[in-house]
Order: sequence, then C-alpha cells, then structure tokens
Amino acid sequence: MDPYIKRKIIKYQGASGEETEDSVAVEKKLRLFLNGKEIISVHCTPLMIHELINGLLLTEGILKINIPAGAIRMENNGDVRVYIAVPEEAEKNIAFSRHLCGVTLSKEKTFKAIADSFSLTYLELKEIFSEFHQKSELFRLTGCFHSAALSDGKSILAFAEDIGRHNAVDKVTGYALLNDISFRGKLMLVSCRISSEIVSKCARWEIPVIASRGAPTDLAVEIAEAAGMTLIGFVRCENLNVYSNPQRIARQTE
Repeated sequence: MDPYIKRKIIKYQGASGEETEDSVAVEKKLRLFLNGKEIISVHCTPLMIHELINGLLLTEGILKINIPAGAIRMENNGDVRVYIAVPEEAEKNIAFSRHLCGVTLSKEKTFKAIADSFSLTYLELKEIFSEFHQKSELFRLTGCFHSAALSDGKSILAFAEDIGRHNAVDKVTGYALLNDISFRGKLMLVSCRISSEIVSKCARWEIPVIASRGAPTDLAVEIAEAAGMTLIGFVRCENLNVYSNPQRIARQTE
C-alpha cells in the first residue's frame, strides 16, 4: 500500500493561483482482530504493519512474544484489517470493550530505574540526529509524517515514519523486537513533541536516552526522571535541552 497519493490542487503564491499536483499522506484505519475478536483500531500510515502491531501489543503487555508473520492475515477493503491467531491462553489478560472495540489498558504504570550506563557526546548526538532528519523523506514530501528511529549513537538501526507519532515509535520498537536488536545502549530519536505516552513506551523497554527536535511535557519529564532516562528536547542547529539525567551527555566542542 502506498504511503501517499498525488492530488490536483490550486497553489497560491501571493494573489495568483495555478493548478498543480501535491503529495498527500494516506491515512488508513487499522482494525486489529485477535482470534476473531476486534480488540483495537488505530489510524495509521499503511507501511510496516507487522512491526506496528508487534510493537504496540508487546509494549502494552497484551502479548508476551513476537507475532510470527505466519500468524497474521491482512485484508485491505477500505480499512486495513489484520487478523492474528494466538493460543487461547494469550487472551486471558485482555479486556474487550464492546463500545470502543478497543483494549482497556492500565494507566497505572511504574518502571524500574534504567541502570544502562550508555553515553554519547554532544557532537555524536548532533550528527546522528542530522542523519535521522535526512531520512525523513515522507515528511519532506508531504509535511504530514512523524519519524522515529533507534540508534546506538553511531548509526541508525531502525527507522519508521507514520502520520501518528505513537505509531512511529511502535513501528521502531516492533522492528527491533522482530530482528533481535537489543534496546541496551540505544537511544530513541523522534521528530515530535515528547509526550508522557512516548516516554512510557521507551521506559517499558529500558531505552536510556530519548531525543527530539520538539518539546517535552511536564509529565514526560517526571516519568523520565523516575525511570532514570535521559530526556533531550529542542535538538536544533547547535542547541539542545537536557531535561533529566544529564550524565549520559558529554558536551564536546573540539
């Protein structure tokens, strides 16, 4: 499925307009069925669907093991429908909502302090974030995508774009889990504001550093502090702000 389409538009520059084509992001409703029961629906970009649902279900604790490709059946009939077959005992911790067709997840999340001693220099962070920015091709094409990536500070190991910022993070974690990429000694890069949900997703996998060109919320900073995570915002030009656990960032100007 294509992540964008071409649409005819009228583009104005000043008072004059002309007909041209523009790239518009595709948004699909993803409906997820587990053993025939609809458990959740999200709006997403129809790319990396296996990685998205794997990251989402494992991060939220709905499933405990990776979803094998052979357990998935996908249909595209307007909505994208994904059918997953798992052993019946895997359903016992899932609460089905009759009205929302969603999963009722606990909001009371606690995380053990991340003991990972991973660190990187200021310049290493700036360089890897520049590479991350250059990979965001769908955003440059449409202006409508969020990006996320997992890095070891030297290279980007997993990358995803999606119309939903949470989806982009779930795709990256799902890819890492499916490909046996450890989260130890890694940082998560995101293009969006850092919400409490995004920090919670990273804390779930004990990712020690998260960095964004956007700003964090106060609750995101609180969770990062409690989880022992280094939280960095406003990574732009020569500037960045470290909001928690600054010991993992060494400022280097040589």
